[in-house]
Amino acid sequence: MPIEIEKKYRLNKKQRQAIERRMRDMSLTPGELEHEENTIYRGGRLNLGGCALRLRRVNGRAMLTFKRRLPSNSAIKYQQEEEVTVENADALAAILDSLGFQPALVYEKRRTRWKVEDAKVVIDELPFGLFMEIEASAKQIKRVEKLLEADSLPAVMETYPTLTARFGKERKGVIEARFESRARPSGNARRKLIRR
Repeated sequence: MPIEIEKKYRLNKKQRQAIERRMRDMSLTPGELEHEENTIYRGGRLNLGGCALRLRRVNGRAMLTFKRRLPSNSAIKYQQEEEVTVENADALAAILDSLGFQPALVYEKRRTRWKVEDAKVVIDELPFGLFMEIEASAKQIKRVEKLLEADSLPAVMETYPTLTARFGKERKGVIEARFESRARPSGNARRKLIRR
């Protein structure tokens, strides 16, 4: 059972610039900017809490992920994570719908990935704010925090779906957090997008 170990921080623009500058000073380069659409489903066991089923579309690719949070009071979160690449996201969305799973939340994200030693560092921009995540062992997370001078930043305990539920807008029974610059589909086109 793969376990994801990560810590999340809220950033302002100045903090983001400083962290990215530190990584560039370490001769690191970011990966390509990823544009994501994440759909979190409800239904079945998912309604009992502690679990999430996500269909993520990113730069023309798609992944289905199941996560189950493991109990912890630490700012570093531990969760079971099973993930598979999906060739046809629309077909998978139709299968999930046929099995009784319905979209509950949709959030968009702009993500930049960095590699700092053995840690994955991502800078995420969502419609409700800027964030950084460090994914590695707990020991490596603390080391990278110090390297990036981020150890004084407060940890964010909430997940992106939880934040979407708080800051998103309800549209036809689905809570969404989308960037405003994107043209909004209407009618049947919107229903198809939400079903994704």
